[in-house]
Amino acid sequence: MISASLHPETVRAACRPRGRFAFGLTPRAIWLLVAGLALALPGFFSARLGYGMLVWDALVLIAVLGDGLRLPAPQSITVERSWSNAPSLSSATEIEIAVEQNGSTILECRIVDDLPEALVGVPSTRSLRVWPRVRAALRYKIDPRDRGDVTTGWAYLRYRSLLGLIDKWAMAPLQQTVRVYPALRRGEDQEIFLARGRQIDLQLRQVRERGLGRDFESLREYLEGDDLRDICWTATARRGQLITRRYQTERSQAVWIVLDAGRLLQGRILRDTDDQERRGYSKLDYACSTAVALAQLALYSGDRVGLLVYGQHVQQRLLPGRGPAHLRLIVEALAQARAETSEADHLRATATLNRWQPRRALILWITDLAETAMRPEVIDGAMQLLRRHVLLFVAMAQPDVEAIGKGRPKNVAQMFRAAAAQELVLRRELLLARLREQGALTLDLDPDQLTSAVLNQYLKVKERAMV
Repeated sequence: MISASLHPETVRAACRPRGRFAFGLTPRAIWLLVAGLALALPGFFSARLGYGMLVWDALVLIAVLGDGLRLPAPQSITVERSWSNAPSLSSATEIEIAVEQNGSTILECRIVDDLPEALVGVPSTRSLRVWPRVRAALRYKIDPRDRGDVTTGWAYLRYRSLLGLIDKWAMAPLQQTVRVYPALRRGEDQEIFLARGRQIDLQLRQVRERGLGRDFESLREYLEGDDLRDICWTATARRGQLITRRYQTERSQAVWIVLDAGRLLQGRILRDTDDQERRGYSKLDYACSTAVALAQLALYSGDRVGLLVYGQHVQQRLLPGRGPAHLRLIVEALAQARAETSEADHLRATATLNRWQPRRALILWITDLAETAMRPEVIDGAMQLLRRHVLLFVAMAQPDVEAIGKGRPKNVAQMFRAAAAQELVLRRELLLARLREQGALTLDLDPDQLTSAVLNQYLKVKERAMV
């Protein structure tokens, strides 16, 4: 599981007055003053009775002044914000706002926690009763919308006594930088794949298959049928006869996760939420979530995991490594991946990866296929990787396009749209079929199905010792 140290830090600050004149009458006080006008009616009949309005309003203002003096100064109020878990996509995060005050009266507070749009659509006002020298807290949940670093704002308070004649306004500087991470798979879901990975690892320990894999096991004399590429020429020269190498299934392989952060991954997959709001995450968000899940499973299985996120240039790079600290680095890097507005340079990324990983490895490449008349550049890059590595090529499908292609047109315009969508789908199938002919493993899936399909494919590669 991801370490709890990913949680944002708790911030605490004393309040400050919100402006030079940080107070005002409440609606209750205003209505009491307006009620004094009713006493002006008898003044038309007797001048003495007219003074009743002035006396009433004077008493109300004295009560307002006394109520204001009883309220504590903003500097004696402290506000604290804490987080229940690390903010991530597709999961609710609970925030606690705590208030303490050193005054002598009970306060009715209304609090607005100013959070950026990446965390919450519109900040809401929440009420809290605070007793003297007693910590009071409220909790609310947010649903983060975008990955990356965001900066929170101040907490704004409006507080009054139980008498409720005057408000004071204060604000607490609770700015902090919060990192929103990719969607993290639920523990019970991930445990299924971890159990399967454990079973495969036990099978490979019990049956160390010679001839599979590329881990050196021993030397022996050449026998008819041995692969000529396995001949050890240095040992052959020393012994004067052909000597061949024997290999065994690798128990630790390099797994590279390669994410395309070009313009095609900016596309958003819209979903209908419970509140009827059309919201969705980008394809890159889904890719990052899948990368986290695969990294966790591969590291648990004993493999070394590397990461490459690229656009026109390399955004994030991590060489293959192991352990919880390496998983932490992967999660941090994926949280900062950003989709670019230009087309990604696939060939540069391929050349870079071949330079960093000269030995055979499993490459998970999550990308999409550009709709051009020529063969997409990403296909050429994939062909280059296949010469040396095992490639799992994942193209993220667009559900809206597939729905249009499968729909039944009702007019001429819809007919042309459906024909265009079907042509796009067919072209994708042909390009992926060409990659499969060259030995690549390919997936073309709805983003919602991406993570489970990739994890299952990784376990198949592991079980068959394809790397």
